[in-house]
Amino acid sequence: MKFSVSREQFMARLAIAVRCVSTRSAIQTLSGVLVEAEEGAGLELQATDMELGVRIRGEAAVERAGRAVLPARLLLDVVRSLPRDELSVEYRSSEQDVELVCGPSRFHLRTLPADDFPSLPTAEGAQAMTVPARAFVDTVNRVARSASRDETRPHLTGVLVNASASELRMVATDSYRLSVKETNLEAPVEGELEANVPARALQELSRIATGGAAESIAIAALQNQVVFTVADVVLSSRLVEGRFPNYRQLLPESYEHELRLNGAELFEVTRRISLLAQKNAPLRLRFAEGSLEISAQTPDVGEARESLPVPFQGEAIEIGFNPEFLRDGLESAESQEIVLKLISPLRPGLIQSGDDGGFLYLIMPIRLNV
Repeated sequence: MKFSVSREQFMARLAIAVRCVSTRSAIQTLSGVLVEAEEGAGLELQATDMELGVRIRGEAAVERAGRAVLPARLLLDVVRSLPRDELSVEYRSSEQDVELVCGPSRFHLRTLPADDFPSLPTAEGAQAMTVPARAFVDTVNRVARSASRDETRPHLTGVLVNASASELRMVATDSYRLSVKETNLEAPVEGELEANVPARALQELSRIATGGAAESIAIAALQNQVVFTVADVVLSSRLVEGRFPNYRQLLPESYEHELRLNGAELFEVTRRISLLAQKNAPLRLRFAEGSLEISAQTPDVGEARESLPVPFQGEAIEIGFNPEFLRDGLESAESQEIVLKLISPLRPGLIQSGDDGGFLYLIMPIRLNV
């Protein structure tokens, strides 16, 4: 294998591949990136941790076809440090290494066993649907942070993705909060999709699509995999095992209070007061006639409180929330006006975007000590 390539372009592709490299596997090859050159077809990089996989194609002047697996993070660091843009890469079979030459710099990197590198799934032969990248990425960014990071409950680590006709819907929950975003598509999609996709995979896809300014994303659902194609990047992921909860059953049928509030103002007050909600201290929201007082107190640290006018009527109530979760919900609403619905201090609250943007965020309260 021998090829020459732009260092900047090679580095950009490597940066994508490195994010899918395994850092914990006992299989040494999974810590590497497969570099494959083909005459007339250019260059392809592959990386996987057996859960998430990526293939990235790009241009290169290929003098001799071939393939080699190199330590991914070291290769990226080396390429990033090179002094010029034109880079020459050659696999030397007799030394079992790859030589990188860039101007006066010359590096020799030992290869990893290529035979141990797994085959990545492809979308060939599968029915794929195409969705607008901007709408898909926006929907991901509004819900993904609500997915659980607890690996003992794997069915909650994913985002339930539904697409059919002219609607795209994503749902995520960690059992303490629930995010739902429904997005109307300008043009109907072909076919239907329902898949519990790992939140990490969708966040990587969002990063790739945003960085490449992609206009569309092709999605192909396989038996236990999903394959996303964004321009020259193919991202594959295992689907989450286990049944995603019926989120509609989690939504209360009615609420005692429904308030229309300035979302930006409430977020800023929440952000400020949260600075004093440390060591798992809750954020306290006390609603009284015409006002809302937000406060937080952490022993041996300090306390803070701030009031703002709100259209609240009736008997005063005080409810506690996880500060981070409340901030996430207000920020994800992405609406100048939000609708806040409450039942009681021990029942969940609901945040909705006031512009009918199809977003809702259910958040469980924290029991307050008087």
